Amino acid sequence: MSQILIAEDEARIASFVAKGLRAAGYTPTTVGTAADTVDLASTGDFDLLILDLGLPDQDGFEVLRAVRSLGVTIPVIILTARSSVTDTVAGLEGGADDYMAKPFRFEELLARVRLRLRSDITSSEPTVLSHGGLSLDLRTRRARVNERDVDLSAREFTLTETFLRSPGQVLSREQLLSRVWGYDFDPGSNVVDVYVRYLRKKLGAHRFETVRGMGYRLS
Repeated sequence: MSQILIAEDEARIASFVAKGLRAAGYTPTTVGTAADTVDLASTGDFDLLILDLGLPDQDGFEVLRAVRSLGVTIPVIILTARSSVTDTVAGLEGGADDYMAKPFRFEELLARVRLRLRSDITSSEPTVLSHGGLSLDLRTRRARVNERDVDLSAREFTLTETFLRSPGQVLSREQLLSRVWGYDFDPGSNVVDVYVRYLRKKLGAHRFETVRGMGYRLS
């Protein structure tokens, strides 16, 4: 199971990213300072670093340089509110492997994490998720129901993947909003209900059970 270090001083974002990664099968550790980031990244215990540039005690670019100067070669994804071309280029040239601007969607961050950990995923995580005649190929992004191909939008695919990673488990609307639509979701939105209806039409109404007052379950 891949260990991921999250360097983020904003508690809400750090918690959101950690919960999402944990749900996806990773083991996250969060830190809020540059000093802790350098100390932990240099232990060799982590497979990837998600780095915010706006840490309170030191600029993230300096953290990145310090980490690389210590010979730490783990993939680094910069996740920051700085979205200028200059900052992006500086981050990539400074040793980062990827660069994402806030606000962001968790599904995109997860895709980039998987890309950077592809060799680990190949050996430790299945590339096809399946349950009760429904299957998703995470590499080709293809969905099949009883050997029949089904076209899904990107959001439908991610929602289906979320259900398939927790078959039989009740997932609340808040959990689904957070994992599929991002940390800045509107808790009063009915978008989950709308997309579950889409999935019922495409993949079978019997698969997605409504648990009154709680959420939905892949049955």
